[in-house]
Amino acid sequence: MAALYEGYTLCGLVQDQNVSHSGIQGIEEERDSDHVLVTHSDRCVTLYKVSDQKRLSSWTVKQGQTLTCSAVFNSQSREYVVVSDSKVVRIWKEEDILLDKAFKATVSSDMWKVHCVAGHEPVVLFQRGAVRLLDSLLSAPQQPIEEVLAQEETIRWSTNIVAETQQCVIFTTEQKGEHFLYLQKLNPNSLLRYRLEREEPGLSPLSFSASCRDRHICLLYLYPNGHVYQSVVAVRSLGSEDGAQALPLPRTLLLALPVGEGLLEAASALVLDEAHAAVVGVPHPSAGAGKDFLCIWNTNFQTLQAGKEMAGKIFGQLWSFSNKLFIPHGKTLSVIPFECPKSSLASALGKLKQAKTEESQSPACVPSWNNILHGDKAQPSRVETRKVRVTRRTQLTTILTIDQILELIKTAPAEEVQREVEGLLSRSDLPDLQPSVGQLAAVLVSRSLADPAFYSHSTLAQLVHTRCLCHSVCPDLVLLALERKDYFLCQLCLQFFPDIPEAVTCACLKAFISVPDVDVEKMNLEPESISFMETLISRQHEQSGLQNGFSPKSMEEDQSDTAAAPPGHVCPVGLQKAVLLNEVLQTAYSDTFILPHLKELSSQHVVLFLRYLQFLYLRYSQAPVSQMEGQRSPSLTQVMDWMCLLLDAHFTVLVMTPDAKGLLLDLHTFVKSQVKLVSELGKIEGSLQELSKMKEKKDVGQYSIEVIELF
Repeated sequence: MAALYEGYTLCGLVQDQNVSHSGIQGIEEERDSDHVLVTHSDRCVTLYKVSDQKRLSSWTVKQGQTLTCSAVFNSQSREYVVVSDSKVVRIWKEEDILLDKAFKATVSSDMWKVHCVAGHEPVVLFQRGAVRLLDSLLSAPQQPIEEVLAQEETIRWSTNIVAETQQCVIFTTEQKGEHFLYLQKLNPNSLLRYRLEREEPGLSPLSFSASCRDRHICLLYLYPNGHVYQSVVAVRSLGSEDGAQALPLPRTLLLALPVGEGLLEAASALVLDEAHAAVVGVPHPSAGAGKDFLCIWNTNFQTLQAGKEMAGKIFGQLWSFSNKLFIPHGKTLSVIPFECPKSSLASALGKLKQAKTEESQSPACVPSWNNILHGDKAQPSRVETRKVRVTRRTQLTTILTIDQILELIKTAPAEEVQREVEGLLSRSDLPDLQPSVGQLAAVLVSRSLADPAFYSHSTLAQLVHTRCLCHSVCPDLVLLALERKDYFLCQLCLQFFPDIPEAVTCACLKAFISVPDVDVEKMNLEPESISFMETLISRQHEQSGLQNGFSPKSMEEDQSDTAAAPPGHVCPVGLQKAVLLNEVLQTAYSDTFILPHLKELSSQHVVLFLRYLQFLYLRYSQAPVSQMEGQRSPSLTQVMDWMCLLLDAHFTVLVMTPDAKGLLLDLHTFVKSQVKLVSELGKIEGSLQELSKMKEKKDVGQYSIEVIELF
């Protein structure tokens, strides 16, 4: 589990008359993980050594001048960059004493912020949305700067990350209550503009945080009602669009944090890794009112992992560098070391085994301040404190056996059950995990079916994640998840269970396709599956040319009784529902056993499912399937097989259904185009075979013309 360690004070806060602000504009990591650059609102930039809590250097602008963005460190030139009075770029080195005597250049338009990633050139974001590389801007400071944003549209937040070796400037804007996300990619330049979904009327995001993982940009944002959402954009979708048209930005509700009475005012959520987020300014679920906490939440299982009370006023600001959180509160800027182990059970078990081996080799080895501040560089301390010995002794005396936990599940509340099962799964002394997981799942499901008030979603999800379960071991698990409308657990079972019966698969299909889009959009599903659908829906395709033997043009030419284009270019279901349907498409089945159960679907659901399959096929036809590698997605063959299954099971009903007439005509035209393509390929099959048999001439010189006759 994640942990927050004892913190320490880096510096005091210099606050002006506006006590609602901490007085800190920004914090940036400098040359290494032990140095940070703090920009104060009182015209001052300070360099600190974190481990010593020592101020190394400080630079200040003249009275009357104002620093309008946080300073950054250019690792390429070993220089610092900051903006003063919105139009003056200042650059200096560590040995410079006076900022006023350092290099400065005045530009033609107001700047919003300078961003810099280690190993890359700094970029400048202007208040009207334009982006320039710093060297390009300084080569002609008075160059005209274009306006990207619309009137009354203002930037609220920005950052800069490296995605697939290229810099990407990310910023959000607000215009008349609407919020937008801009993604500006450099070299080559491309801009995408997204519209964020509206929250409750009048609510605007309190904070944003961005990260890049698995070739996707993940945006995390927190609303005053405690809702934490995540939106995912594929890096390769950053094409050459001009950003004029705002694309809808799908989102997933990761956390619904407790807010108590009223709404949050000064709070922030920050991505730590793919499974954890740090939150400040949100009440602790079990603490009383009036107390401010820094918490780490597991976004996969929606569980609170660690919490630490912060004294004094919270300003809703939070930074993270090298496993250290920087948080201004009260009158101090504190540094809180933290740790976030991998959330997957397999990784956790492997790590625990390794830790056990190291402990057996060096029994007196415990974490020290040097370990916390410097990581693996420092040598571990050889002195074990009495506190650690007492903690270990307590842990040893409270470990329950599998039989005790099974008895506890029958009567204990869900929170206690979850805690004990987590402890059991994290132990490395279990000889065989599979029997224990099967027993735990069986007892949990049995109690959940008998007691409607009891249900432990997180515990069941953890057991499925171990990959030690299958349907035959716990046959009622999927049906329980459907009964409780726990579609995330259904998704996990469809992914990890290799032996799900066809009847259960069809029950999942019926439940997924029946649930309203509004209800399913509130659920948390696997991010990898959502990324695939987000990429598939948002990608822009060329609509001309023959692709896999099918194009709108050829369809119109061949279609005699209707001139309408196929409606399959628009996804007929919501993003989350599409993700669930994809899991059904990827489940193993037998034609003989699944057909009787498919006939139980209503004609309305069959038409909707067929339209979704048609949408998938058209998208796959317009985009090579190879581009989808690395994402969990159904194959083109699976899509075609399910089309055939539905038509076999419901063809007579579909022919008699008026709403299905247009769909059947579209599918008929689509099959006709495929037959025509195969026929044309068959005509040249012999010629292609002869070409493959021809021997290549060894000596053709620097230039040659060769005539090949095909008979």
